Amino acid sequence: MVIKNYQELSSLEIDTLREIGSIGTGNAATALSGMLGCPVRITLPEVRIMEYNEAIDWIGGPESVTAGVLVHIGGQLNGIMLSVQPLEFINIILDRMLSNSIEDYGQLDELQRSALLEVGNIMISTFINALSGLAGLKVELTVPSLTVDMQGAILTVPMAEYGGQTDYLMTIGGNFSCDGHELPCRLILSPDIRSLNFLLRKLGVEDD
Repeated sequence: MVIKNYQELSSLEIDTLREIGSIGTGNAATALSGMLGCPVRITLPEVRIMEYNEAIDWIGGPESVTAGVLVHIGGQLNGIMLSVQPLEFINIILDRMLSNSIEDYGQLDELQRSALLEVGNIMISTFINALSGLAGLKVELTVPSLTVDMQGAILTVPMAEYGGQTDYLMTIGGNFSCDGHELPCRLILSPDIRSLNFLLRKLGVEDD
């Protein structure tokens, strides 16, 4: 059966996407460990289908300022993926990579922004590579972009691009463990509906 929106996903399809999320975030944690030079583990990720406003609350509320790394996905899977980086997560990255930290996002300099962009890009590309390998897809990623803004504004990108198709998106959450700190991991994957159907078909779990 071809689904018309995210709400029509069956429990089997959501469980399969949850397994993909677990593998993808596990690979992202391994890549992050190599970049930071310390063991990085992630708790079992939670994959949920959320309405946009619910997703905004899930990542901290519409007026909370955060950094987000955004990549557009093309090829056999079209959509976007967003890595949300809260301040505590950012300071672990900056401390491990540059031996410094910040008190607020306004203090980010060009070198620090470049480091955050690189980390976000590695996490997203590692996740997407795991997904495309499991599903046998050819996927292309655009050059990543880093935005510092209120979370409500950051999520207007998927809303603007895919809000005409659905008011829901796929969220992947868990906690990274590094240097004794538990850091929230927030990834948002939003394939368009055609791509979501194609992905499910390639994974062999599309309901009849």
